[in-house]
Amino acid sequence: MPPDTTPATPQPATQDTPRFASPRVLVVDDEPFNREIIVEFLDGAGYRLDEAADGEEALAILHRAPDDFDAVLLDRMMPGIDGLEVLRQIKASEALRWLPVIMQTAAAAKHQVVEGIEGGAFYYLTKPFEPQLLRSLVRSAVAASRTQRSLRHEVSQSQGLLGLMDKASFSIRTPDEARRLAALVAHAAPAPQHAVLGLCELLLNAIEHGNLGLTYQDKSRLCASGDWDAEVERRLQLPTYAQRKVTVDFHRLHDAAEVLITDQGDGFDWQPYLDIDPARAFASHGRGIALSRKLSFTSLEYLGSGNQVRGRFGVLAGAAASSAIG
Repeated sequence: MPPDTTPATPQPATQDTPRFASPRVLVVDDEPFNREIIVEFLDGAGYRLDEAADGEEALAILHRAPDDFDAVLLDRMMPGIDGLEVLRQIKASEALRWLPVIMQTAAAAKHQVVEGIEGGAFYYLTKPFEPQLLRSLVRSAVAASRTQRSLRHEVSQSQGLLGLMDKASFSIRTPDEARRLAALVAHAAPAPQHAVLGLCELLLNAIEHGNLGLTYQDKSRLCASGDWDAEVERRLQLPTYAQRKVTVDFHRLHDAAEVLITDQGDGFDWQPYLDIDPARAFASHGRGIALSRKLSFTSLEYLGSGNQVRGRFGVLAGAAASSAIG
């Protein structure tokens, strides 16, 4: 199998978003040989790699520089503080809870995967693993981290009168418009920093899977080859899809806020995606709806064929997010 040399490049920075250095990944494993293998597999992909030999060292490194890391590759079985406890402490930390964690493990029984998912790990890597799968999962984790960080930064920079908005309607077409609209509408939610992440996930799903007709299988194949973003841009230019819009209707209620997101696609079977399926814990994508449901909304309801979704923000949105991000 040829090596994957796709560079791990962050999203382009603008004058309104922070400029990030090369992605930084912490590799945690008590076996030096395992760390050497991971470092070798990721070498040349543009990452800054740090290593920790146990859970205590990993937590110390992360707490010293909580904003510097983009992902953690975490061994589940370690002496002392094991991987699950490290994961729980990461997700319990206000400074670290946003950090995506890839759990590397030889313990891949369903109940063990569920245990990790409940702890906040939404990426799984089973030992022994293929280099291409490792690189694919790390790319996905870093991309998620960079997107989350950029969105939270944009929310912090755009505070204003939007919190007074009672009703509004918007239409968007591109992923960039989805990210900017998510940051805008999030200010009407009780916890904007949490709401923006789920909003962005649903808007991107509506564009990419709804309007552009890209399936789960398409994304698996295109992410593996590194061609996902290019295919999205290509389809946006095709006459078949160029005029399609996603509409977003916002309505403030007495003690909450609602958004209704409608795309112009054919819909999809949404029910399998409402919760994290342990079978998809090993994939590089397919958890956006479940994450949105847990981290941003008190209720999430798909309507009709699945090309419409209604989400409600409530006072519990921020609390739900504290343990949901992985």
